[in-house]
Amino acid sequence: MSQNKPRDVQVYPIATDTRILRSRSWSRLRFEIEYALAKGTTANSYLIESEKTAIIDPPGETFTEIYLKALQQRFHLEDLDYVILGHVNPNRAATLKALLKIAPQITFVCSNPGAINLRAALENPDLQILVMRGEETLDLGNGHNLQFIPTPNPRYADQLCTYDPQTEVLYSDKLFGAHVCGDQVFDEGWEIYNEDRRYYFDCLMAPHARQVETALEKLADFPVRMYATGHGPLVRYGLIDLTKAYREWSQQQTSADLTVALIYASAYGNTATLAQAIARGVTKAGVAVESINCEFTEPEEIRAAVEKADGFIMGSPTLGGHAPTPVQTALGIVLSTATNNKLAGVFGSFGWSGEAVDLIEDKLKDAGYRFGFDTIRVKFKPDDATLQLCEEAGTDFAQALKKARKVRSPSQPATTVEQAVGRIVGSLCVLTAKEGDRSSAMLASWVSQASFSPPGLTIAVAKDRAVETLTHTGNKFVLNILKEGNHLGLMKHFLKPFSPGQDRFADVAAKEAENGSPILTNALAYLECSVQNRMESGDHWLVYATVENGKLLDTDGVTAVHHRKSATHY
Repeated sequence: MSQNKPRDVQVYPIATDTRILRSRSWSRLRFEIEYALAKGTTANSYLIESEKTAIIDPPGETFTEIYLKALQQRFHLEDLDYVILGHVNPNRAATLKALLKIAPQITFVCSNPGAINLRAALENPDLQILVMRGEETLDLGNGHNLQFIPTPNPRYADQLCTYDPQTEVLYSDKLFGAHVCGDQVFDEGWEIYNEDRRYYFDCLMAPHARQVETALEKLADFPVRMYATGHGPLVRYGLIDLTKAYREWSQQQTSADLTVALIYASAYGNTATLAQAIARGVTKAGVAVESINCEFTEPEEIRAAVEKADGFIMGSPTLGGHAPTPVQTALGIVLSTATNNKLAGVFGSFGWSGEAVDLIEDKLKDAGYRFGFDTIRVKFKPDDATLQLCEEAGTDFAQALKKARKVRSPSQPATTVEQAVGRIVGSLCVLTAKEGDRSSAMLASWVSQASFSPPGLTIAVAKDRAVETLTHTGNKFVLNILKEGNHLGLMKHFLKPFSPGQDRFADVAAKEAENGSPILTNALAYLECSVQNRMESGDHWLVYATVENGKLLDTDGVTAVHHRKSATHY
């Protein structure tokens, strides 16, 4: 995929009277954790032309100009009847204002929370709005009698899916999407999108697994032959498998042994972006997140989530030197509900000052809570390095909870099977990776040659490792093979706990490889690798990579080997 291609709009018929307009960005669109695979994305909008006409989900302001141009080349906007919105965010305001200027007769169709957001985003209390609560329909004629299914979650409290019984297309908004850009409109050969769809789910849906399960139950009543998603290829060929996967992935979250209540509010989206990155770090470590946007959540629901959770994390913007009222209310609930043996965390974003973050931190400290990570304060919009710090902080928080649980449980001696599996010997290596502002490393001994032509290897990467984020298909890394005799120093260095965002290479002799990742100059040999695919294997990802370059640094050295006593220990 070319990162230098200009943004464009791809128009294609997908069903009777129905076309898609895919606004395509070939490079990364925004600094949010969900875009971190950097495969570009598409903002999918739909046009239904019947006796009445409707546009579904116009794109954000990044695409306003090219989208309207593509639309006007094919349709008279003066004839447009409805604009249906799966969710409303401030990013869409520019496009909606531009549409209204050309076509003031538009009636907007959205959920009740969407109507509130829409009037605020467009700064116009007099908009023509049809509110859909789930029972109402919208008849466009010729069988296009649209039905609406509210599928709210804490991040998108106004989310609304639209179903067209004439075409059996479900316009699924955020559900079932993927951030990947290409020429394919549909998902032929859908398995190639598995990794992208899973990553999208883990970032966007996993913190709202309970709400996702509720949405899936609602959607199961409709005979659907296609998911018309908000991003990425449309789901037609892989529909049954992806629906099943969403159920399984949601069940993994809702049945987890440990849960974190993640409570936040967000004024401009920045605090929500931090919350999403922290949630990603928590869930990848096998701990569930109950995400709570306190602006849209009843106090009793917050209280119940905090009581049930094993730990809690609070996030807030600072508005006029204060925390927003919903955050202050939530903090009061937490202080009166959560016993102070529960692990706590605090984060927030601000423009000029961060009093809200300090207020929450001080109140929790005074009440005697322990913190699972150092408080995170971010000025303005987060960048890649900040998102990495947040993700690693979330993972640290989850691991602290798991460690506390393990301490309370009596340890069991290793079984004979675990002892036997532990005798599988592997070479000691350090995997290093760098991409943009993000870098990481891990000690690895589960490495094996996997192919001769091309030369390739597999490496098992634990899901909760920080470097896991940099081992997706298309990523590059260096495998540094350690030398017997001088491996202990490097082993000790990379085994020590690093704080979130800490530079793994600050005290290590290293140079940059051709692929941009660090080479440890004291290693026996190194291999520059490119990830081709990966497979989920229990609590690890099994990564297959091809070797593109490499060098033996010490012709007389011997490979360091790792001997274990049990399969349950590294």
